[in-house]
Amino acid sequence: MTNNKLFDGIIIFVQVVKSGGFSAAAEMLGHSNSHISKEINKLEARLGVRLLNRTTRSLALTPEGEAYYQECTQLIIDAEQALGLISQDSLNPRGTLKISCPVWLGTTYLQQVFSDYLALYPDMQLDIDLNDKTVDVVADGYDLAIRASVALTESSIICKRLFSSPICTVAAPSYIQKFGVPKHPSELIHHQCLCYSNLKKSNQWQYTAADDRPFNVDVQQKLRCNSAPMMVAMAVGGVGICHIPKFYIESEVENGELVALLPEYDRTLVNVYVVYPSRKHLSAKVRRFIELLECKVSG
Repeated sequence: MTNNKLFDGIIIFVQVVKSGGFSAAAEMLGHSNSHISKEINKLEARLGVRLLNRTTRSLALTPEGEAYYQECTQLIIDAEQALGLISQDSLNPRGTLKISCPVWLGTTYLQQVFSDYLALYPDMQLDIDLNDKTVDVVADGYDLAIRASVALTESSIICKRLFSSPICTVAAPSYIQKFGVPKHPSELIHHQCLCYSNLKKSNQWQYTAADDRPFNVDVQQKLRCNSAPMMVAMAVGGVGICHIPKFYIESEVENGELVALLPEYDRTLVNVYVVYPSRKHLSAKVRRFIELLECKVSG
């Protein structure tokens, strides 16, 4: 049988902690000090533990109170999100959406999505972190992240694939004229290669054999860099060979600044995902952004 007093006093308890005292909480909630005190006393009696150590001058959480406060805070967040699913906020989300996104994707593919989202939902603000490093979505407090990866390994997040793109081996005509064209990926060890340092094994490039078996080759890292746009610029400048998703270099290949090498072996796909925490309810602001993403960029 459900305890019909399970949630009694939780909102008052959380507000007392947030406000730093009974008087401030009473003012925020529109109650008297005595009412607030009685509710906390009843809550502690029902739980059988002391949640707060208080004197006339100070108030502090006990260890049990600290643990209970964290859980109660999450309960209130979840309840508010659940309410949002059936309220007007579902149609008109409000607040701040915190997003992590690779620099190039954010400034090209997704710039229009960001603009459209703000135009559609004027009560929303965007907090966008453009960074090519992988972040911990949950621990770092992001609502969602955009990631480009061959595969995702985290089990604590939900992911949706937006589109896929082949990884291409490219070089500038000036580099080819000086160093020649590798006939097989194994020959890359004799070439100057530009490597993406955010990968765990930046000196290993993956290819696919004629029998569809994937294989890796070790390359000579003439340059290691954590910025894909910088790598593309260095490749265009003739510094070396680059192994990079096609969406980064489409225009450079089209206008002849870069030439595709080893196309018969370049069949590895990188996927672009939107990821978000699985432990929370999907809020209206996140759901609406994902819907817009899928509409604009899914392939």
